[in-house]
Amino acid sequence: MALTRSRAAARRRRWTAALGVTALAVAGGGALAAPAGAATTSQSVEFQTRCVPPPIAGIPPITGTTTAEITVDKASPKVGETVTVTYTITKPAASNPVDLALPADIMTPSGKVVLGGAQTGTVTVTGPKKNPPVPGKGSFPAFSMTGTFTATEAGSITLSPGDYNIHTSYLMELDTPCTVLNPPAPVSETVVASPATNPNTRALQLDSASGDPGVRVTVTGSKFTPLTEVTVVGRAGAAETADRMTVTTDSEGGFAARLKVNDVATTGIVAYEGAAWDPEKGAGPAAYKVIVPAPPNSQTITAAVTPGELSMTQAGDAVQLSSVDFGAGGAATGALQTVTVKDFRGGPAGWSLTGKVTDFTGPGGAIGAGNLSWTPACTAKAGSPSACAAGSAGPVGSGGATLASTPNGTLTGGEFTVDAQLSLDVPAFTAPGSYAGVLTLTLS
Repeated sequence: MALTRSRAAARRRRWTAALGVTALAVAGGGALAAPAGAATTSQSVEFQTRCVPPPIAGIPPITGTTTAEITVDKASPKVGETVTVTYTITKPAASNPVDLALPADIMTPSGKVVLGGAQTGTVTVTGPKKNPPVPGKGSFPAFSMTGTFTATEAGSITLSPGDYNIHTSYLMELDTPCTVLNPPAPVSETVVASPATNPNTRALQLDSASGDPGVRVTVTGSKFTPLTEVTVVGRAGAAETADRMTVTTDSEGGFAARLKVNDVATTGIVAYEGAAWDPEKGAGPAAYKVIVPAPPNSQTITAAVTPGELSMTQAGDAVQLSSVDFGAGGAATGALQTVTVKDFRGGPAGWSLTGKVTDFTGPGGAIGAGNLSWTPACTAKAGSPSACAAGSAGPVGSGGATLASTPNGTLTGGEFTVDAQLSLDVPAFTAPGSYAGVLTLTLS
């Protein structure tokens, strides 16, 4: 009989614990700071929600007011760019109804952000399994969820809080879905997407690569803006020479100009729209050599520099981060395998090196891709025409981030060493074992 009473008491303790966990799943409150770089135009909004605890908890559905805020990392993206969205529940519809204190790091939220206006749809957001201990009958901490979407339409895109779910892991695995009673919820954030920048497809061709001083060379242009004045001019390295003329493009953006080349310093010919050279509105240089008659008893010696390719190599394909202790969690740190970028094209275009990472999967499930952050660094080899800019420190995520880049210019190129310090935020009480994700680098 005593054994039966003991088992019954243990069952009551387990059910009481389950009740407390379900209450935590129903709502979280308090305020979380927006991520670095987030837009400041967002506003906190209130909306009615209905949260349904798991049947095992014995708690009826809870209807109340939820307060939330949505922030973004780009308030004015271009079409085609990725926007990171953070959905934060700042005030719950309910608090812990039992005297049982709840432990830390048992809550994993997920949800949806609703898009409206110029672009419709939903954004899936998830949060880390991380929360402070909650005292009995105490207020719940806030929880925050992040996700990404790609801007596909120009114009104002509204973001409103949507349904969310709380998964709890304490004695048993439980889900508590919460729905917006009168969707859509009020707009919390608006981004204004602008049209994507069209790639420069302008091109030049010469009917001859060399000629005597005073000879006219036929310069043919294509894919310029139709019915627009274009300057055709000689180049001596990065400087313009006195060999120049203007021409107006036809209805299809093409032209044919007969440029008289007198300056023996001219080594190439360019064409551009506007008052001055702009690599986004021009084409060239197309190589051209002025042949100066050699004096008697002389020999002309020439050498050609041929353009190469844009390429990259990396020192290895595996990174081992430091270990963290079960129960403590924290940052697992390490260094990216060094990447070497060689830009031997010799043209006006710069380059961009970006990276994106998958979730880190292991025996305890997954650690979100957004938990990996990096601090990039980039060094140009002495003599490189281009300067290298390291990307911003912060999360990498599945949407991607810039590791390093060089700008467009009159003449670009060089050799560059790219590194980054890595940090993976591992939630406390993540199941022991090895967790692996794949970081993909793209050079363009």
